[in-house]
Amino acid sequence: MQDKLSQLEKKYGVDWREFEIGELFTKRTMKGFPKSAENLEENSSGFHIFGQNIKYQYPQRVLIDEKYLHYVDENKPILAYTSSAGELGMITENFYRSGDNGAFQGLFFKYPDYNKNHMLYLWGALSRIFNEFGYSTGMADVLNLKIQLPVQNSEIAFEYIDEFVETLEAERLATLEAYLKATGLNNVALSAEECASLDKLGGTGSVEWTFVKFDELFNHIQQGKRLKKSDQLDGAIPFVMAGTTNTGIVKYISNPVRSFPKNSLTIDIFGNTFYRDYAFGAGDDTGVFWNDNDKFDKYQMLFLTAMINKALAGKYDFGHKLRASQTTDFEISLPVSADGTVDLELMTTFITAMQKVVIKGVVEWADKRIEVAKGVIENG
Repeated sequence: MQDKLSQLEKKYGVDWREFEIGELFTKRTMKGFPKSAENLEENSSGFHIFGQNIKYQYPQRVLIDEKYLHYVDENKPILAYTSSAGELGMITENFYRSGDNGAFQGLFFKYPDYNKNHMLYLWGALSRIFNEFGYSTGMADVLNLKIQLPVQNSEIAFEYIDEFVETLEAERLATLEAYLKATGLNNVALSAEECASLDKLGGTGSVEWTFVKFDELFNHIQQGKRLKKSDQLDGAIPFVMAGTTNTGIVKYISNPVRSFPKNSLTIDIFGNTFYRDYAFGAGDDTGVFWNDNDKFDKYQMLFLTAMINKALAGKYDFGHKLRASQTTDFEISLPVSADGTVDLELMTTFITAMQKVVIKGVVEWADKRIEVAKGVIENG
C-alpha cells in the first residue's frame, strides 16, 4: 500500500505546504438546547442529538424546536471539537446539540467546492494534533495551529486527496472482504431462535422485564487511577480515558498501571459505556465493572452495555460527572425467563441476531463498494 501511495504522490507531483487551521476553517460555536426544551420521544421525522463529546447521546431520532437545529449537507460534512477535551469528529447530518453552553465548536471549511473525501483527509490530518489535547489544555488559539497539506502550484491538491482517500478505501475494502470470508461473518442467515429473540425484544412478542442493580450484576466496581498524558510511556497496554474516539483508548502505554481484566465494561464520567474483551488500564475519569467468576459471557456483557448506555444517555456532562462509586444502586431493566431469573439465553441469542443484522448491512454495502474498489486496486 505504501508503494501505491508513493506512486500516487509522484503521479500528481505534489509538494507540501504548512497551513494554519484559520486559513482553512471558520470556527463557530454550536449552540445547544436547554434542558427545558428537551423532547426525547422517538420521532421518525426527527434528528440525532450530539453531546458535548461529539457523539450521538441518543441513538433514536428526536424532534425539538427547529431553532436549535444545525443544518449540514451530507456531501459537505463539517468537523467539530470539544473546547475542553479536544475530541474531534466529523458530522455529516442535520443535528441538535445537547446543553446550552459553548463547549462544542464547529469547523466550517472555507473552500466551497470540497467533498466528503477532502474532509476525511483533513479530519485525519487534524486528529494527530487534537490527540495531544486534554482536559487541562487550553484551545483558545486552535485556529493558529498548523498542519501540512499536499499542494500543486501552492494550492491544495484536491484531486490528489480524492484519489488518496479512494485508494485507501479500496485497500480497506479488500481487507474487509477477506476478513468476512475467513471468519464466516459473511453468513448472516438468522436461526429460528434468533428470529424469535428479535420478535420478543422488538415489541411484537411478549417478554417480562425486571430491574437489577449494578452491584447485583458486578462484584467489582472500581474507578481507574489518574495518569497524566505527559507521564504516559509508549507500550502495548491499552489505556482508557473518558471519550468515544477509539472507544476511549487514548494511547498504548508501558507504565506499571493496574491491569483490569477482559470481559469488563467501562463507564466514563459522561456515561459512555463500552465492552472490553482485552486487559487494559484506565484513568480516573473511567469506572470499570466486572465479575471474577465469568458470570456473563461476551454476548450477555454486550447486552448489558447496550442497556446501560440507554439508561445513562444524556444524564451526565462536564457539569455533572459520573463516578463508579455512585452506581451501586443504579438499576437497568433486563428480560426475565419463565423461572423468574434473568433470561441470559435470550440476551445471548438477541445479541448474536443483532450482530448478523448489522453485519448484513456491512456485507451488502461492501459488496457494492468492493466492485468499484477492485477497479482502483487493479488500475491504481
